[in-house]
Amino acid sequence: MGIPIRAAGVDNLSDKAAMMRESLQKSQSITDNMVSMLGSFDHRLSALETAMRPTQIRTHAIRRAHENIDKTLKAANVILNRFDLSREAESKIIRGPHEDLEGYLEAIENLRSNIRFFTNNKSFKSSDGVLSHANNLLSKAISKLEHEFKQLLSSYSKPVEPDRLYECLPNSLRPSSGSPETNAKNPSSHNDRITAENAVYNPPVLIPPRVLPLLHDLAQHMVNAGNSQQCMIIYRDTRSQVLQESLHQLGVEKLSKDDVQKIQWEVLELKIGTWIHFMRIAVKLLFAAEKKVCDQMFEGIESLKDQCFAEVTKGSVAMLLSFGDAIAKSKRSPEKLFVLLDMYEIMRELHSEIELLFSGKACKEIREAAVGLTKRLAQTAKETFGDFEEAVEKDATRTAVADGTVHPLTSYVINYVKFLFDYQSTLKQLFQEFEKGDESNSQLASVTMRIMQALQTNLDGKSKQYKDPALTNLFLMNNIHYMVRSVRRSEAKDLLGDDWVQRHRRIVQQHANQYKRIAWAKCLSIQGSTSSGGGDGGNSSGASRALIKDRLKIFNLQFEELHQRQSQWTVPDSELRESLRLAVAEVLLPAYRSFIKRFGALVENGKNPHKYIRYTAEDLDRMLGEFFEGKT
Repeated sequence: MGIPIRAAGVDNLSDKAAMMRESLQKSQSITDNMVSMLGSFDHRLSALETAMRPTQIRTHAIRRAHENIDKTLKAANVILNRFDLSREAESKIIRGPHEDLEGYLEAIENLRSNIRFFTNNKSFKSSDGVLSHANNLLSKAISKLEHEFKQLLSSYSKPVEPDRLYECLPNSLRPSSGSPETNAKNPSSHNDRITAENAVYNPPVLIPPRVLPLLHDLAQHMVNAGNSQQCMIIYRDTRSQVLQESLHQLGVEKLSKDDVQKIQWEVLELKIGTWIHFMRIAVKLLFAAEKKVCDQMFEGIESLKDQCFAEVTKGSVAMLLSFGDAIAKSKRSPEKLFVLLDMYEIMRELHSEIELLFSGKACKEIREAAVGLTKRLAQTAKETFGDFEEAVEKDATRTAVADGTVHPLTSYVINYVKFLFDYQSTLKQLFQEFEKGDESNSQLASVTMRIMQALQTNLDGKSKQYKDPALTNLFLMNNIHYMVRSVRRSEAKDLLGDDWVQRHRRIVQQHANQYKRIAWAKCLSIQGSTSSGGGDGGNSSGASRALIKDRLKIFNLQFEELHQRQSQWTVPDSELRESLRLAVAEVLLPAYRSFIKRFGALVENGKNPHKYIRYTAEDLDRMLGEFFEGKT
């Protein structure tokens, strides 16, 4: 059974293999047929392509011709448009900028665009002629533009009236009614100066905002045309003249050193006060407003912005600074110190604003001129300090005060020193110009102490003019007491210190004691009579009575002479005057009462007792109350 089954399987495999061979043969036949067909198509396509090539070449040529025609037409259209632009620009330029400035500026820009176009396309047959015509037209256009720039700038450039400037100031600095020069407020106290520094200023509008963009465009076109220098000259000549006229109307003068020397001090002091006021107005209002105009007009034109501002303002700055320079270089005198400090102070106050306004490279000379004046004022003020110290010590006025009161030099120097302390912060800044760090404070103390010592030295010399040594001591007592009292009541106390005050109070007391000892020594010697007298019987009593009478007679004469003379002397300070009277009374009245109590009876029992005992102790006390009143 197993064999037949195997035979059947082999037969099946054979059938399948035969079928596969048959299929492969058919597939190969089909493939051969397809290859033959494709070969036939390739042959026919190659023939078709060969037949179509001439047509394709003609079609491509036609397409390129059309493209070339389009390009040519477009190029021609561009050129024609350029010619149209040139004709329109020429028409507007011939009419000029006055009627339609914006259209005129647009025409110039179109003309420049055409010049660039034909410069880059010189292959055109007529490009050279077109360029020549366009450049000539542009030159005429710029010339008219310069004229328009000048006319427009001039028509809107007017001096600023003083009243308008005063309205821009803070209320605290506005002058009252009347002449600006006589009413300009000059802050002098410390608080006033702080207010002036922190006050809000509103710079005036110099050129209407609607006009500035037009002027900017005009300037820009001039610069683009290579006419920067001409633009700067027109701007400088127009604006600088207007700025100087504004200052002139305000009252600013250009004075030389010789002019200053000829002016009386009262007038010069007034001019210095107004100059300080004018400096604030110039820097904070006029120069600030001019800077704003310049920045807006030349925005984006950096080459001109700083240069034009410097050119416009340098003449006005020089005019203002020349006055300060003339004062700094004029003959020094003590009364000029405070105006020098005022001038130095305003220059310090304005320093940061000047540095900011004139920050450009072109403004370097202006900045240096301002700093130079500040330093010269500081140097002159410092030298005036030295002059004052020397003048105080060497003051040779021979006019003595007959009544021994406070000498005019003393009150002058003390007031001078007290006034200096209104400038304490300014003085510290001034000394910092020459000293470093905290030494400026000690420098001020040192200067003040030297001035006080110079005064004391001079007073010692003046006291020797008195023939009466009692009056010498009274004079020194009065003057040094005035110095001490003034220092104690001022800021000078903090600077000179308590040691200085206590030391000089002791000097006052020493002179008071010396006065009392010298002036009253003889009167107080009445007590010496008590050592005489006594003895036996009437003779000794007679001798004692005669001696007592003699003592009383001498006392009366001496006291009356002192009263007559010293009631003409003066102790101006009421406390010191009462203290001195009391010091004399405390010694004189007890001695007199004791003498009268012990020996008065000897005289009263004799003839004409009132001839010798003229005064009671109360009379003497009342008469002492008339001493030092300066009566004639």
